[in-house]
Amino acid sequence: MDIPQIVGPDDAKRGEMGQQLLATGKSVSLRRWRESSGQNCDSPPRAYETVGYLVSGKLEVQLDGESAIVNPGDSWLVPAGANHQYRVIEDIVAVEATSPPARFQSRDQAADAEGSGIQ
Repeated sequence: MDIPQIVGPDDAKRGEMGQQLLATGKSVSLRRWRESSGQNCDSPPRAYETVGYLVSGKLEVQLDGESAIVNPGDSWLVPAGANHQYRVIEDIVAVEATSPPARFQSRDQAADAEGSGIQ
């Protein structure tokens, strides 16, 4: 891994869920989402923690039965193992950091009861 690691928009690979995979270290990774309004995502519990930042648009985040509207400039946290859903109200651009990095060791798979990341 080169330090500093620079990943430009033309260099970013696409993940299986459509996200752009940005810089990644040993303990954290960064990804960018561009989603259209009307999309809903029921995310199963994951074996990593997610911190997000909404660049543009409007998003509803539902976490363990609670709901919040996220506006540009707002950030959110989804703890590892939490049930959560996203609803895109207006087209969004969002950036998320995941720890440990979601893109390795099948962590984007649903977490089992022990949070191993393997279904």
